[in-house]
Amino acid sequence: MIRVNRLSGPHASDRSRIPTAGSVRGPSDPGLRPTVVVVNTHPRPSGRSRVVPVVAVVISVLVMAMCTAGTPQGPLALVLPPLMVGIAVAAAVWAVRRSRADRAAYESRLTAWAASEAVLAERLRIARDLHDIVSHGLGLITVRAAATRHLPKPAEVAAALTDIEDASRHATTELRRMLTVLREPSTASRRTPVDSLDDLPGIVHGASLAGLRTRLAVEPLGEVSQGVQVAVCKVVREALSNAARYAGPTGVEVRVRRDGPFVVVTVADSGPVDGWRASPGAGHGLTGLRERVASLGGTLSAEHVDGGFRLTARIRDEAT
Repeated sequence: MIRVNRLSGPHASDRSRIPTAGSVRGPSDPGLRPTVVVVNTHPRPSGRSRVVPVVAVVISVLVMAMCTAGTPQGPLALVLPPLMVGIAVAAAVWAVRRSRADRAAYESRLTAWAASEAVLAERLRIARDLHDIVSHGLGLITVRAAATRHLPKPAEVAAALTDIEDASRHATTELRRMLTVLREPSTASRRTPVDSLDDLPGIVHGASLAGLRTRLAVEPLGEVSQGVQVAVCKVVREALSNAARYAGPTGVEVRVRRDGPFVVVTVADSGPVDGWRASPGAGHGLTGLRERVASLGGTLSAEHVDGGFRLTARIRDEAT
């Protein structure tokens, strides 16, 4: 079932009207307000039960048997009535138990369906906010950086603006992929890229575009499970991002090694450069990393060392 709702008027921002699944055409469409197309890919579960039809069949058979047999004579008169009563009682007991079981199963399916619809609605809301706010801001950054190409400027400024433009275009591409996954959850598995240890050099090199002086050292690790590889990349990416925000163009050393059943990731910077003003982010990066590492049976520690900042993650590797 497909339903189209146009959000307009004073209730356009009412979040209680958010649909359960679908996609959003944002305000970038000229002359149109946001249009929501809802695709009901998860229909509401049915509460129908087969108890009533079965009981009706049993009663019909008993009535037909009584009408056909007429008044029983001889030994049949002693056997047939108790037999029919027994069948009726057994059918009634089965109907009660089956009805309760069907009701419990229906409530379980309904609860799962409601949770799924709530998740889809939240994903749609996040996608809409990302499109309307974050995407617009990244677009302005890209346009402003590209518009300075023809202006006279020092080589260092030109290189910095080029890096800003490239980084914003890359972020826009990743945001577009994220929006597609949020709006179409069924495509997440084939659209979401999976990080691996082979991506570490690229992650570290990308941080150098922000001015960091990076050095990467990866010792032989043997076989590493995919989940641990993803966690390692997340830790390195978040640590480098924090270093760029809080310490500026400082030196950063990234080291990945094995310690028994653990893969140990250490990212240490040399501290903020003189005159650098920190630009804090949302403040949830380390919390998310700690939860991810803990889910893999590891630990995450962060501490100030020799004027700098060091982040250490010990991640248990199930592949060993």
